[in-house]
Amino acid sequence: MKYLVTGGAGFIGSHLTDALVARGDLVTVLDNGSTGNFDNLAQHDGTGRVEVHQGSILDDHLVRKLVGEADVVVHLAAAVGVQLIVQRPLESLITNIRGTEIVLEACADHTRRVLVASTSEIYGKNANGPLSEESDRILGSTLKSRWSYSTSKAVDEILAYTFWRERGTPSIVVRLFNCIGPRQTGAYGMVAPSFIRQSLAGEDVTVYGNGDQRRCFCHVEDTVRGILGLLDHPDSPGSVYNIGNKQEISINDLARMVTDMTGSLSKVVHIPYDVAYEEGFEDMERRVPDTARINALTGWESAKTLEETIADMIAYERSSLAVQ
Repeated sequence: MKYLVTGGAGFIGSHLTDALVARGDLVTVLDNGSTGNFDNLAQHDGTGRVEVHQGSILDDHLVRKLVGEADVVVHLAAAVGVQLIVQRPLESLITNIRGTEIVLEACADHTRRVLVASTSEIYGKNANGPLSEESDRILGSTLKSRWSYSTSKAVDEILAYTFWRERGTPSIVVRLFNCIGPRQTGAYGMVAPSFIRQSLAGEDVTVYGNGDQRRCFCHVEDTVRGILGLLDHPDSPGSVYNIGNKQEISINDLARMVTDMTGSLSKVVHIPYDVAYEEGFEDMERRVPDTARINALTGWESAKTLEETIADMIAYERSSLAVQ
């Protein structure tokens, strides 16, 4: 099979590319390099298994060409990270909504199976849990940049579902809950890699807000395994699936876990949201996934504990520092 992976030079995209190649598939990567890193794909240079195109999902002609040459499309390209969304909301909206529309239009015209990556941000401020795919979305004011990302991904989901229902496009949506692991950058507000890099550098570990907010973190290998299971299953199109680890932890406890596991003397300091992001920034107290739907269809469940995931990330960061 030949897969087109948009955003394939990014954190999740490069791991998915590795997994596809490992099982014998061919991969075409489309990435504009804005948040991805083409070095993530260097291991495939000269193998003939991965073809890389530096370009945008907003390039209609290029997208149509690459979709037409592929058997299956995995659409991961998007504006990501709370910090980036708050800083550049208009760019994020256009990339996420218009880009997904272009990809889906091409998939519809070529009758290609497509998986669209969404996010647990869809649920907004809904702190109930575990959250199922049918749980309510609770969002703040449209004037808050924070909620523009959730809204843009909701439109992506609606587009994917509508293309399936009205045009027969075999589309699948996955909602990812805090996927973390080696290669992830902390540049756009991703908390786990930021904590690890600060700890290894002996810097203060910066927690935004009071740190009592609770999250679940899923190893990228588990996330990729879930995506592959859905891509391979004949009955997955036409629905949305949560993918996440159900091991819950407060951000304060995550910071302490990282400093303990790195052996760091770094102090944990708290920065108000208004300083970290923007005035009036809103966050949610708790976000835990219900993964019963994907488990019922494919048997998937997360395998790696948070401790194992953090250990993998620390090892990766230490090896990266050693070669610099």
